[in-house]
Amino acid sequence: MRAALAFPLIAALAFAADYRGPRPQKTDTLYLQHADNLVELETVTAKREAKKDDSLYSVPGASSPARTPLAEPIFLLKADRITPESVELYKFDVKNGHRELILSNQRRRGKGNHAFYLSVTRLEQGLYKIEASEPLENGEYGLSPTSSDQVFCFSIY
Repeated sequence: MRAALAFPLIAALAFAADYRGPRPQKTDTLYLQHADNLVELETVTAKREAKKDDSLYSVPGASSPARTPLAEPIFLLKADRITPESVELYKFDVKNGHRELILSNQRRRGKGNHAFYLSVTRLEQGLYKIEASEPLENGEYGLSPTSSDQVFCFSIY
């Protein structure tokens, strides 16, 4: 009986011991992973402006200080309040010294920008790896939980 109870505990400890990579310092903040180094993404609150059939989201500055040369970046998230599966990735347009994104309120096909597909992997309890499922072009990007104005920004160069 004791052996039967001990096995799930050992299996859980073994799973937690599998991940040996870097760990984010802050919860609910996204980090770019560069080998064993983590780069904290720029965290901003997007300004939302309602248009007729669209919403314009803008963030200050033409470029994010969080930068990567990787076309398929890897992000780490130590989650508490943010649900990793709710995170969406968008590409910004740079206009007049700020980054902006237009999203269709009606989600009509071919209108507005679309979210890129992401892959979410649980590394251990509360720690997740988030990856773009396709190569990204050079430019300005933002990750944001669904229905939130909080944006984690980065640049690909």
